[in-house]
Amino acid sequence: MSGEATLGALVSALAAKYGDKPALRFAGTDTSFAALGERSSCVANGLTALGFGPGTRIGYLGKNDPAYYELLFGAAKAGIVIVPINWRLADAEMEWIIGDAGLRWIVAGAEFAGRMAALFAGRADAPCLLPLADYQAWRDAQSAVDPCVPVDEHDIAVQLYTSGTTGRPKGAMLSHRNLLIYRTLPPDEQPEWNRFTDDDVALIVMPVFHIGGTGFGIQTLAAGATGLVASEFDAGQVLDFIERERLSKIFVVPSALQMLLRHPRAGQVDYSRIRTILYGASPIPLPLLREAMAVFRCGFVQMYGMTETSGTVCALTPDDHDPAGTVRMASAGRPMMPGIEVRVQNDAGEPLPPGTSGEIAFRAPLVMAGYWQRPDATAESLSADGWFRTGDAGYLDTEGYLFIQDRVKDMIVTGGENVYPAEVEAALYEHPAIAEVAVIGVPSAKWGEEVKALAVAAPGLQIEPAEVIAWARQRLAGYKLPKSVEVIEALPRGPTGKVLRRELREPYWAGYDRKIN
Repeated sequence: MSGEATLGALVSALAAKYGDKPALRFAGTDTSFAALGERSSCVANGLTALGFGPGTRIGYLGKNDPAYYELLFGAAKAGIVIVPINWRLADAEMEWIIGDAGLRWIVAGAEFAGRMAALFAGRADAPCLLPLADYQAWRDAQSAVDPCVPVDEHDIAVQLYTSGTTGRPKGAMLSHRNLLIYRTLPPDEQPEWNRFTDDDVALIVMPVFHIGGTGFGIQTLAAGATGLVASEFDAGQVLDFIERERLSKIFVVPSALQMLLRHPRAGQVDYSRIRTILYGASPIPLPLLREAMAVFRCGFVQMYGMTETSGTVCALTPDDHDPAGTVRMASAGRPMMPGIEVRVQNDAGEPLPPGTSGEIAFRAPLVMAGYWQRPDATAESLSADGWFRTGDAGYLDTEGYLFIQDRVKDMIVTGGENVYPAEVEAALYEHPAIAEVAVIGVPSAKWGEEVKALAVAAPGLQIEPAEVIAWARQRLAGYKLPKSVEVIEALPRGPTGKVLRRELREPYWAGYDRKIN
């Protein structure tokens, strides 16, 4: 599809063009493009009837489900912004996001509706909760006539929360144009490896609270392909899908790919229909790539991007994936589309020549509008002329390949999830036995990186690592928890008193070419 400037206009055009063709498949049930168009209109009219106008934020708290895409497109038709909430977060983290976004209405999955009701019990600021089990009845009680609310391509459509460098997540505001500028290009304008056909069936298994789930779902539907929705990743179930559902495209993180290969049935499945495996969040270790190429016998593409860039900005294409290992295999590839500019710059924001290390920055139509109610953070990350500072450090070679060496902002990527040390440290500092703590990322064969805490005990007290981790579990999402807590005498500090985090990390990264994994 091309020429559809908003998500609402896109889903209406898709419904008209593809009619009864399956758009989404979930738990053995298909939702056609026509039904998706009608249901999104029902959602739009229902939200309007509740008194929600353009710019209002509504929430979705649940695992992957076709209902999310109905809400996404329905909210878009009404000019309303959807905020998918990370269901892996602890209650206190969810509560903060709900308050920050000002969510007045949330659709909550069965596993989470009770938690939210208990969390907000008796409170005047409690949002209205609609259990996912009651969603269909609510939706079907609304008019299916398109409300035709005026919506501009620069209006915000989705607000995704990212981990914060200072301990609080930030809401990245993505406009209709951000999300659609490249996803709705005609097939002949897409890179060959990124072209969908009407016959494609793509696995939507990345969680929808990530750009990987929301964005890949939009891309699949925009191409008229069928999205096979999985509530969450399960290696055995994915192998079933490959066998029975004619999967042709898969987007996962490398750790999930490793789980597929380690499954006992991995060697017994026919993979001949799979054309492309896309992976993101971290590079793929060369031994794992060799194994995957031998088993799946398809094209592999590494995707580099982030929430603030509405997803992928650079790609390492199938032609660049060499099981023998090359210099390029250590890169994140090149800009995936015309109009995406990449540069490496110094602290003053001045571009650096090829081969010189600095901070990676992008300028493109898919860069976010900014952070919700955070003008200072927006100004810090996004320059007046549109360059977004990624916080990643690296360099460009003479052919435009981007090499990532480290992270400027100390972010840890574990199993595809972003974790900022400051967020974990803020929680651990509350433990009575901890006087000081620093959190770092260390290499992990399974997750790429894992969270490690180095703690100094308060005078007269002892730190029990297992107890600290159990205590932190009540305050942090599981993936943010330290996998280990090491007790040390003192944290190394520089002349200004700043903790020398790089010095703490050095022993664990000895022998690695880059300080990310």
